[in-house]
Amino acid sequence: AKGEVNSYLGFLHFQSVTEGYNSTIFAYGQTGSGKSFTMQGVVDPSTQKGIIPRAFEHIFESIQCAENAKFLVRASYLEIYNEDIRDLLGADTKQKLE
Repeated sequence: AKGEVNSYLGFLHFQSVTEGYNSTIFAYGQTGSGKSFTMQGVVDPSTQKGIIPRAFEHIFESIQCAENAKFLVRASYLEIYNEDIRDLLGADTKQKLE
């Protein structure tokens, strides 16, 4: 079921990204409810991949198939916890953003 949900969400959001639109996936819930696992998943087995790796696969496969087009890919991975915001792709993931 997780793969089906990810595939459906991924197709809707990430197909529009390859057409020039911005997209956001926002995971919200209690601590320990599975937000990180839903977003990241695990590499093996591949059926347990999360939304992020599936999105990157879809986006970059679409880019490879595109002809006569240029793409600029930007990604953010932010954590909001107790009203503190952290950039999880930044050099210092412990540093709070303002």
